[in-house]
Amino acid sequence: MVLVGLTGGIASGKSTVTRFFQTQGAHIVDADQICHELILQGNKAYQKIISTFGKQILDMDGEINRGKLGHIIFQDEKQRETLNTILHPLVFKQLKTEQNRLRSENPQSVLIFDAPLLIESKAYQWMDWVILVYVDTKTQRERLIQRKSLTENEAKCRIAAQMPLEEKRAFADEIIDNRKPFDEIQSEVCHIYRRLLKKNTSSKIKINTGTSS
Repeated sequence: MVLVGLTGGIASGKSTVTRFFQTQGAHIVDADQICHELILQGNKAYQKIISTFGKQILDMDGEINRGKLGHIIFQDEKQRETLNTILHPLVFKQLKTEQNRLRSENPQSVLIFDAPLLIESKAYQWMDWVILVYVDTKTQRERLIQRKSLTENEAKCRIAAQMPLEEKRAFADEIIDNRKPFDEIQSEVCHIYRRLLKKNTSSKIKINTGTSS
Protein backbone atom coordinates (compact mmCIF):
# COMPACT_ATOMS: atom_id res chain seq x y z
CA MET A 1 0.00 0.00 0.00
CA VAL A 2 1.20 3.50 -0.81
CA LEU A 3 0.34 6.43 1.48
CA VAL A 4 0.43 9.73 -0.40
CA GLY A 5 0.24 13.15 1.17
CA LEU A 6 -1.42 15.67 -1.14
CA THR A 7 -1.17 19.30 -0.14
CA GLY A 8 -1.30 22.82 -1.48
CA GLY A 9 -2.52 26.18 -0.30
CA ILE A 10 -5.81 27.94 -0.03
CA ALA A 11 -7.37 28.36 -3.51
CA SER A 12 -4.63 26.31 -5.16
CA GLY A 13 -7.16 23.90 -6.67
CA LYS A 14 -6.24 20.96 -4.49
CA SER A 15 -9.79 19.58 -4.36
CA THR A 16 -9.87 19.35 -8.18
CA VAL A 17 -6.69 17.27 -8.23
CA THR A 18 -8.05 15.09 -5.42
CA ARG A 19 -11.19 14.37 -7.46
CA PHE A 20 -9.05 13.35 -10.44
CA PHE A 21 -7.15 10.87 -8.22
CA GLN A 22 -10.42 9.52 -6.86
CA THR A 23 -11.68 8.97 -10.40
CA GLN A 24 -8.56 6.92 -11.09
CA GLY A 25 -9.33 4.67 -8.12
CA ALA A 26 -7.39 6.20 -5.25
CA HIS A 27 -8.87 6.15 -1.76
CA ILE A 28 -9.18 9.63 -0.24
CA VAL A 29 -8.94 10.80 3.36
CA ASP A 30 -9.87 14.48 3.38
CA ALA A 31 -8.49 16.31 6.44
CA ASP A 32 -10.79 19.31 5.92
CA GLN A 33 -13.88 17.11 5.73
CA ILE A 34 -12.87 15.30 8.91
CA CYS A 35 -12.42 18.65 10.67
CA HIS A 36 -15.85 19.82 9.51
CA GLU A 37 -17.40 16.67 11.00
CA LEU A 38 -15.42 16.86 14.24
CA ILE A 39 -16.76 20.33 15.10
CA LEU A 40 -20.45 19.40 14.70
CA GLN A 41 -22.63 19.21 17.81
CA GLY A 42 -22.11 15.94 19.62
CA ASN A 43 -18.78 15.20 17.93
CA LYS A 44 -15.42 14.98 19.61
CA ALA A 45 -14.02 18.49 19.16
CA TYR A 46 -17.24 20.50 19.56
CA GLN A 47 -17.25 21.18 23.30
CA LYS A 48 -13.50 21.74 23.55
CA ILE A 49 -13.59 24.36 20.79
CA ILE A 50 -16.48 26.21 22.44
CA SER A 51 -14.67 26.11 25.78
CA THR A 52 -11.57 27.53 24.12
CA PHE A 53 -13.03 30.16 21.78
CA GLY A 54 -16.32 31.05 23.48
CA LYS A 55 -19.99 30.83 22.57
CA GLN A 56 -19.73 33.84 20.25
CA ILE A 57 -18.63 31.44 17.49
CA LEU A 58 -22.00 29.64 17.54
CA ASP A 59 -24.84 30.25 15.11
CA MET A 60 -28.56 30.32 15.97
CA ASP A 61 -28.78 26.51 15.87
CA GLY A 62 -25.91 26.06 18.30
CA GLU A 63 -23.52 24.82 15.63
CA ILE A 64 -20.03 26.23 15.33
CA ASN A 65 -20.06 28.90 12.64
CA ARG A 66 -16.95 28.21 10.56
CA GLY A 67 -16.94 31.76 9.24
CA LYS A 68 -16.81 33.24 12.74
CA LEU A 69 -14.19 30.74 13.86
CA GLY A 70 -12.19 31.38 10.69
CA HIS A 71 -12.23 35.13 11.31
CA ILE A 72 -10.59 34.51 14.69
CA ILE A 73 -7.91 32.07 13.63
CA PHE A 74 -6.89 33.84 10.42
CA GLN A 75 -6.28 37.01 12.41
CA ASP A 76 -4.30 35.41 15.23
CA GLU A 77 -1.56 32.83 14.76
CA LYS A 78 -1.67 31.74 18.40
CA GLN A 79 -5.40 31.03 18.18
CA ARG A 80 -4.84 29.14 14.93
CA GLU A 81 -2.23 26.94 16.58
CA THR A 82 -4.60 26.30 19.49
CA LEU A 83 -7.31 25.06 17.11
CA ASN A 84 -4.80 22.86 15.29
CA THR A 85 -3.73 21.35 18.61
CA ILE A 86 -7.33 20.32 19.22
CA LEU A 87 -8.07 18.97 15.74
CA HIS A 88 -4.86 17.46 14.38
CA PRO A 89 -4.54 14.47 16.77
CA LEU A 90 -8.14 13.50 16.01
CA VAL A 91 -7.58 13.82 12.25
CA PHE A 92 -4.39 11.73 12.38
CA LYS A 93 -6.13 9.06 14.44
CA GLN A 94 -8.85 8.76 11.83
CA LEU A 95 -6.22 8.58 9.09
CA LYS A 96 -4.49 5.73 10.87
CA THR A 97 -7.78 3.86 11.23
CA GLU A 98 -8.53 4.21 7.53
CA GLN A 99 -5.00 3.23 6.57
CA ASN A 100 -5.15 0.06 8.66
CA ARG A 101 -8.52 -0.85 7.16
CA LEU A 102 -7.32 -0.40 3.58
CA ARG A 103 -4.05 -2.22 4.17
CA SER A 104 -6.05 -5.21 5.38
CA GLU A 105 -8.66 -5.11 2.60
CA ASN A 106 -6.48 -4.08 -0.34
CA PRO A 107 -2.69 -4.08 0.22
CA GLN A 108 -2.11 -2.81 -3.34
CA SER A 109 -4.20 0.34 -2.88
CA VAL A 110 -3.19 4.00 -3.04
CA LEU A 111 -4.39 6.14 -0.13
CA ILE A 112 -4.36 9.91 -0.64
CA PHE A 113 -4.27 12.03 2.51
CA ASP A 114 -5.59 15.40 1.35
CA ALA A 115 -4.28 17.88 3.92
CA PRO A 116 -3.68 21.64 3.52
CA LEU A 117 -1.31 21.64 6.53
CA LEU A 118 0.57 18.48 5.62
CA ILE A 119 3.94 20.27 5.76
CA GLU A 120 3.20 22.59 8.69
CA SER A 121 1.96 19.70 10.87
CA LYS A 122 5.04 17.58 9.97
CA ALA A 123 2.71 14.82 8.75
CA TYR A 124 4.65 14.77 5.45
CA GLN A 125 7.30 12.75 7.32
CA TRP A 126 4.89 9.81 7.55
CA MET A 127 4.10 9.70 3.85
CA ASP A 128 5.56 7.41 1.20
CA TRP A 129 5.10 10.18 -1.38
CA VAL A 130 4.24 13.88 -1.22
CA ILE A 131 2.40 15.76 -3.97
CA LEU A 132 2.11 19.54 -4.01
CA VAL A 133 -0.63 21.32 -5.96
CA TYR A 134 1.00 24.60 -6.92
CA VAL A 135 -0.15 28.00 -8.14
CA ASP A 136 1.48 31.40 -7.77
CA THR A 137 0.35 33.83 -5.06
CA LYS A 138 -1.36 36.15 -7.53
CA THR A 139 -3.55 33.30 -8.78
CA GLN A 140 -4.39 32.29 -5.20
CA ARG A 141 -5.43 35.83 -4.36
CA GLU A 142 -7.56 36.26 -7.48
CA ARG A 143 -9.35 32.94 -6.93
CA LEU A 144 -10.06 33.73 -3.29
CA ILE A 145 -11.54 37.11 -4.10
CA GLN A 146 -13.69 35.65 -6.84
CA ARG A 147 -14.87 32.46 -5.11
CA LYS A 148 -15.15 33.56 -1.48
CA SER A 149 -16.18 37.18 -2.03
CA LEU A 150 -13.28 38.36 0.11
CA THR A 151 -11.64 41.75 -0.02
CA GLU A 152 -8.07 41.83 -1.31
CA ASN A 153 -6.84 42.44 2.22
CA GLU A 154 -8.81 39.46 3.59
CA ALA A 155 -7.46 37.27 0.80
CA LYS A 156 -3.88 38.32 1.53
CA CYS A 157 -4.42 37.62 5.23
CA ARG A 158 -5.65 34.07 4.58
CA ILE A 159 -2.81 33.29 2.20
CA ALA A 160 -0.28 34.66 4.70
CA ALA A 161 -1.70 32.34 7.38
CA GLN A 162 -0.21 29.35 5.53
CA MET A 163 3.32 28.43 4.56
CA PRO A 164 4.07 29.93 1.12
CA LEU A 165 3.69 27.41 -1.70
CA GLU A 166 7.17 28.31 -2.93
CA GLU A 167 8.58 26.99 0.36
CA LYS A 168 6.47 23.83 0.18
CA ARG A 169 8.07 22.88 -3.14
CA ALA A 170 11.17 21.69 -1.29
CA PHE A 171 9.14 19.02 0.52
CA ALA A 172 7.38 17.60 -2.53
CA ASP A 173 8.25 14.47 -4.52
CA GLU A 174 5.83 15.62 -7.21
CA ILE A 175 4.53 19.08 -8.14
CA ILE A 176 1.33 19.62 -10.12
CA ASP A 177 1.02 23.11 -11.58
CA ASN A 178 -2.68 23.86 -11.35
CA ARG A 179 -2.56 26.85 -13.69
CA LYS A 180 -2.67 24.48 -16.65
CA PRO A 181 -5.88 23.42 -18.46
CA PHE A 182 -7.97 20.77 -16.70
CA ASP A 183 -7.39 18.12 -19.36
CA GLU A 184 -3.61 18.44 -18.96
CA ILE A 185 -3.88 18.19 -15.18
CA GLN A 186 -6.14 15.15 -15.45
CA SER A 187 -3.68 13.45 -17.78
CA GLU A 188 -0.81 14.23 -15.40
CA VAL A 189 -2.75 12.79 -12.47
CA CYS A 190 -3.40 9.62 -14.48
CA HIS A 191 0.33 9.13 -15.12
CA ILE A 192 1.23 9.82 -11.49
CA TYR A 193 -1.40 7.37 -10.25
CA ARG A 194 -0.06 4.60 -12.48
CA ARG A 195 3.44 5.18 -11.10
CA LEU A 196 2.10 5.08 -7.55
CA LEU A 197 0.43 1.73 -8.19
CA LYS A 198 3.77 0.36 -9.35
CA LYS A 199 5.54 1.54 -6.21
CA ASN A 200 3.65 -0.96 -4.04
CA THR A 201 5.75 -0.08 -1.01
CA SER A 202 5.00 -0.67 2.62
CA SER A 203 3.61 2.39 4.40
CA LYS A 204 5.97 4.36 6.60
CA ILE A 205 3.31 6.08 8.65
CA LYS A 206 3.88 6.17 12.38
CA ILE A 207 1.20 8.22 14.04
CA ASN A 208 1.44 8.93 17.73
CA THR A 209 -2.17 9.26 18.84
CA GLY A 210 -1.30 9.37 22.50
CA THR A 211 -2.95 6.00 23.08
CA SER A 212 -1.62 2.48 23.04
CA SER A 213 -2.34 0.46 19.92
